Amino acid sequence: MKKVRIVLGIVVLLLAAFGLITKNFVAQPIMMVGLSAFILVGGIDELKKGNKRRGYMNIFLCVFVIAVLVQSFIK
Repeated sequence: MKKVRIVLGIVVLLLAAFGLITKNFVAQPIMMVGLSAFILVGGIDELKKGNKRRGYMNIFLCVFVIAVLVQSFIK
């Protein structure tokens, strides 16, 4: 799981840097999906460690980010 978190973190960071440097935010939805996957993996890791409160909070945050992303596509 640690490798997955590192890869997702690098992808999100690169997409965010691309958007900030070029002022082209075409890849922002992909970055948001990557960010929510990163948070979901973190939540699963926390649940495996036994920290239920933090794990469920991360999973809730992941669902919230996806809901905001879907809402932005609907408008």
